[in-house]
Parts: sequence; structure tokens; C-alpha cells
Amino acid sequence: MTYFSLFSIVLVLTFFISSSFAYNFTSTVVVDKSGKGQFKTIQSAINSVPAGNNKWFHIIVNSGVYYEKVSISAEKEYIFLDGSGSSRTIISWGDHQSTATSATFSSSANNFVAKGITFVNSYNIKQTTKLAPALAVILSGDKAAFYNCGFIGFQDTLCDFQGRHYFRSCYIEGVADFIWGYGQSVYQNCNIKVNGRGAISLGYITAQGRGSAQDSNGFVFQGCNVGGIGKAYLGRAYGSFSRVVFIKSTFSSVVTPLGWDNGFHPGEELSFIFVFLFISTHKGGSFMFAISYTITILIL
Repeated sequence: MTYFSLFSIVLVLTFFISSSFAYNFTSTVVVDKSGKGQFKTIQSAINSVPAGNNKWFHIIVNSGVYYEKVSISAEKEYIFLDGSGSSRTIISWGDHQSTATSATFSSSANNFVAKGITFVNSYNIKQTTKLAPALAVILSGDKAAFYNCGFIGFQDTLCDFQGRHYFRSCYIEGVADFIWGYGQSVYQNCNIKVNGRGAISLGYITAQGRGSAQDSNGFVFQGCNVGGIGKAYLGRAYGSFSRVVFIKSTFSSVVTPLGWDNGFHPGEELSFIFVFLFISTHKGGSFMFAISYTITILIL
């Protein structure tokens, strides 16, 4: 295994991120539940973006809980969804069962940015007896970035399905495979909360689906904090060549000492790449690393 292949994930995203801080908005609209903007719903504002758009379109979303299901289609690129803060602007819905259709927020468009918004799937939060896949967000476009956003659910919260994505200073909550998919993504300075309760006594934070040694995708967590209640693995293999890297991150005792699980691919452990690179601290206990597979550890 070469670590250069791992850090191609970071380098590709760094290029996108560094070139995207300056936005030249050609259009700006305001969403306000009380009618003080051009639109009362987020979806209606998104619908106003012309198909084939190639200039940054600024959608300001004022404070409030927006009970709606929001979708951005592939032809509506260059949308900047700008909330009033993750505790003030919230999009919430409660669909469930299908991972393809249950997401509160879905985006298939390239070049998308969200800031200061929390995305919630309320289905499993409201009850604990009939747990089911219930996504807060699914992303399938390329070059998406989220700043100071929240993602709240229980099972399959954030589907990082495909494409290059960047998450900075975000809050992500769940218990079962709640960061999963085939994305080529960096999570930087994020707070990750395990919400262990109900029928799931041992959860999984990640389920990364890289399917071959040639695939460039994988998840990189840098400077993140992992905490919460209950117990959880850092991840389990969703693909035959699953790849997850934690860099300079802090884990509370919520993380099971075994660290990783072979998940959906028992017997294929030698092809997985799960790495702790420059690991910082594990509060409340020590890792045993008493497994004979899956982990490559660099403690420097």
C-alpha cells in the first residue's frame, strides 16, 4: 500500500477548496418562512435556478425550521445555499426505508456549497421500535462543500454517495453506518456524535464502499472529535477495498477498542485500508488493536 494514493484524496480536494472561497454571485434570492423574501420554501428557490446555470446563484435561507424535502437536480449547478447558522436554519423531513428516496436533502449537481444549515431526518428520532434507513442527506454530484453544517439522523444519516466532497466544522450524528458511500471526501474539524440507543447497542460510524484497488475514493477525517453515547466501531467495510483515514483526531470511550469491523466483506480483510495517521488521543481508555486484519497503524 502506498500512502501517496491515500493523500491523492486530500490533494484533489485541496485544489477545489482553495479555488472556491471567492464567490462572484450573479443572482441572489432570499427564502423566508414568514414571507419576507422572494420565496417561502427552499425548494421553490432552487426551482428558480435556470437549467444549465454556470454562475454562482446565492440562495439566502433565513432562520426557521423548514419542513420540506429538498432536491437539487444535476442541471442546476453553482448553487450556494446560505443559512443563518446551523442552530437557526434547519431542514427537516421524516421519510424512511429506501436509501435512494428517503433523504431530506439530495443533490446531484456539481459545484454546490452549503453553509450554516442543519439537515435532519426525523423518522428514527421520533421512535425507537421500527428503526429503518432514513437519510438526512445524499450527495451524488462532484465538488460539493459544506461549512458549519449539521447532519442529524440515526441510520444512514449522511450518504456520501459519489464525487469529491469537503466538510468543514460540521456536526454529524447517528449510530448505524451514518457516514457511508463511495465518495472521495475530506472531513475537517468535524464533531461526530454516536447516538447509541434503542435496538442498536453497537454502531458503526463509517461504511465506505470503495470497490477496487483502482478506485480513487475514500474518506479522510482530519482534526475531528468522535464522542457521544453507547459504543461504535470507527467503521466497517462496505466495499471490498474500503478506505478510511483518521488524522490527528480525538476519540472518546464511545469508540470500541477493536476499532474496525470487516462488515459486509468477511474474508477480504487484506484489501481494506483503515488507517490512524498521527493519531492524537483516545479519552477514557486505550485501544487494544487486538485484531489480525484491516488496520494499518502509523503512530508517529
